[in-house]
Amino acid sequence: MGAWVVLVLSGLLEAVWASALAASDGLRRPVPVAVFAVTAALSLFGLAHAMTSLPTGTAYAVWVGIGGALTVAWSMLTGREAATALKILLVLGIIGCVIGLRLVA
Repeated sequence: MGAWVVLVLSGLLEAVWASALAASDGLRRPVPVAVFAVTAALSLFGLAHAMTSLPTGTAYAVWVGIGGALTVAWSMLTGREAATALKILLVLGIIGCVIGLRLVA
């Protein structure tokens, strides 16, 4: 599997583990804690794998950007965060920057 595919999948898993961590109630709920632990490990292993082929700064920025944008989007979709026009615009800006990094890498 290509480094970019692994990196994107790892970014998706970052959003999963962040959401699971939020649902764990301070690490007191075992199922979300288990989801957090597994997806965090897989996400970090994927990031490490991608960094063997991609520049570290680019890989890390893309990983954080994907995970952050998806985490905010999920929080807005589930009603945990207010979905304001400015917040949506800023998340779209993050996504645009991630795409830009891919295009110039």
